[in-house]
Amino acid sequence: MTVSDRWLLPDGVEDILPPLAGQIESLRRDVMDTCQRWGYQLVIPPLIEYLESLFTGTGHDLELQTFKLTDQLTGRMMGVRADMTPQAARIDAHTLGDEGITRLCYAGHVLHTRPHHMLTGRTPIQAGCELFGSASETADLEIIALMLETLRVSGLPRVHLDLAHVSIYESLITQAGFDRETEAAVFDAMARKSVPELDQLLGDCAAGSAGARLRELARVNGGVEALEQAQSILGGASGDLDAALEQLARVAQMLKRDYPEVSLGFDFCELRGYNYHTGLVFAAYVPGHGDSVAKGGRYDAIGSDFGRARPATGFSLDIRALVALGQRAYSRAGSIWAPAEADPALEGVISGLRMTETVIRALPEDAQADPAERGCDRQLVKRDGKWVVEALG
Repeated sequence: MTVSDRWLLPDGVEDILPPLAGQIESLRRDVMDTCQRWGYQLVIPPLIEYLESLFTGTGHDLELQTFKLTDQLTGRMMGVRADMTPQAARIDAHTLGDEGITRLCYAGHVLHTRPHHMLTGRTPIQAGCELFGSASETADLEIIALMLETLRVSGLPRVHLDLAHVSIYESLITQAGFDRETEAAVFDAMARKSVPELDQLLGDCAAGSAGARLRELARVNGGVEALEQAQSILGGASGDLDAALEQLARVAQMLKRDYPEVSLGFDFCELRGYNYHTGLVFAAYVPGHGDSVAKGGRYDAIGSDFGRARPATGFSLDIRALVALGQRAYSRAGSIWAPAEADPALEGVISGLRMTETVIRALPEDAQADPAERGCDRQLVKRDGKWVVEALG
């Protein structure tokens, strides 16, 4: 490695510099303040844990995204978190152990072995909320409403919300009774929304069979009309399917009433998190951005691996992505320039001002510095023996 190469960072990893760092921190604080005003308590999980904790429940899908290392104290394998949801579940199930409703929120860096999407890096700043202890539809609606509120706080001009339900695919694939190889191929084609592949895989399925319904469902996505199409295709096929479709209809109706500015859609090929989600799932998008800006859903019983099964629902988002996409007005108050004089009275004035203001103290090397170039719009000057704040001339 040459001297010039010593300063290179890995692909997908980068410094966050001013003023972007300030904008990210401002939004992080506002998002966390919003979540706490809704009754969600802040937790700060560790950056690394033993793999058994990180890969439990939701974590099984994260194994390929997780950097692994050996603990020099115990010899056990550890991982750098790629998602904070499993950590929140561990805290609820084992560390807190409350019997009632638990609401937790968090924000911090996660690390991915590879970018989740071509538009993202490998070190997102993840924020999110998790609600434990309630299996009710009301809890799902609270989480969706809070997610939409955080997106409003982020300054997103328009939001599109996709709704789906894990039970729909789960019921159909169980009824179909495919062998493992076929089931894996169908899952892969559905996840990639490859209708031609599904036609090839399921083209021989009899009309009205679960396989035929899957093939028809892959062609369905869009607004309310898509839900009506799905009800026509799946209606009466099973009680689980009817219940899932009815829940989607109820949730959509309530969201349309309470958030008329948010466009709603239904994607029945949405299989993100299929291995751990157990019910309603959702993802928020903004026009012109190919990846979701926030996502979540129900994941009941994740705490069973920690010895205490608990119903749960939650969402997460990437603070850095929201800063890039939002239209928040970031204004930083100007700073005050203080001279480098050794005056006890000046020291007292500076200490007092720093309770509410930013004061930059000049150093001996700053003799020729321009305070305005340092972000200052005022300065401390001595008038009639007293130090006072004046606008820069």
